[in-house]
Amino acid sequence: MKPMIAVLCVGVCFTALNPPALADEDSDLPEWAEEHVEPIRAQVGSWVDNTSRNIDAFFGGGDTATIQNDSYLRLGQELDWMEGDGTSGDISLRYRIDLPLTEERLRLVIESDPEESQGTLADQGSGRLYNDQRDRSTSTFGLDWLERRDKRETWSNRIGAGVRLRMPLDPYVRFTSERLWDLGEGPWQLESFNRVSWFNNEGYSARTTWDIGRPLSDTHHLRFITTVQWREEEDTLEFSEVAQLNHRLNDRSALRYSAIAIGESASNPRMTNYYLQTRYRRDLHKSILFGDVIPELHFQREDSYDPRWAMTLRLEMYFQRAIQRDYFEF
Repeated sequence: MKPMIAVLCVGVCFTALNPPALADEDSDLPEWAEEHVEPIRAQVGSWVDNTSRNIDAFFGGGDTATIQNDSYLRLGQELDWMEGDGTSGDISLRYRIDLPLTEERLRLVIESDPEESQGTLADQGSGRLYNDQRDRSTSTFGLDWLERRDKRETWSNRIGAGVRLRMPLDPYVRFTSERLWDLGEGPWQLESFNRVSWFNNEGYSARTTWDIGRPLSDTHHLRFITTVQWREEEDTLEFSEVAQLNHRLNDRSALRYSAIAIGESASNPRMTNYYLQTRYRRDLHKSILFGDVIPELHFQREDSYDPRWAMTLRLEMYFQRAIQRDYFEF
């Protein structure tokens, strides 16, 4: 089955690079494929929605029919190639079950791949981390307490606790704080995301991200992102700098150009990887099926900064009764 899906992934990504000329179309799929995709999407999306609402009603004890629910299931297929390492492929499944309780500030959340399980900044930074580099036994079940604050006006904080669903169970506690500033009267904005976590099996971790950006036009957006991360398990301070230009080609296609530098260690800072990346993303079918093509050129310290090419082809499909968010975004 994997070879068949891999062929489909290549074919769809090729279609993404050669979209139909009709700008008002909302799908690149042929009619026969659409006839197969739509019933599956509707059936699985309804199941995801009904399941999450039933669980929510059990814990919350109220009517959940009129409450917005952001639960989703994402099925992905990825082909990953790195010069000198060959090609690998994988199928991935990611889910988030959102269960808003009776109290508006308390949310019961079940999700896979929490941020703390996504490896080092070198693994995360390229956007190519998607398959076997992640720990698949990282689903979490917990409660988040939310402050009803506008992060444009003051710090918005969130406290969460729960368990990682693997044996033995791995309790965790995390604190998250966010803030967004408008810089002066101009278009620049500065956003800060900060998180401190503790997992019983892995210890403490801390991460801070500062993102400054501005729109250059209706279709272009410039960003500079600084991230610093420390994980007790690695016992290394990591940092990354990203310069990013996003270009919205049309309602269904976008390009992202990135220059990234990654380093580590506070006592003896050193750069471990520089790379250039272009990411093309295409909405292949009605905002539920997406294709990504991601070429990269790496200059890694372990390879004496000799250039190495990499390429990722990715296909992902979202299952949700009604689309509640813009999955087109990078």
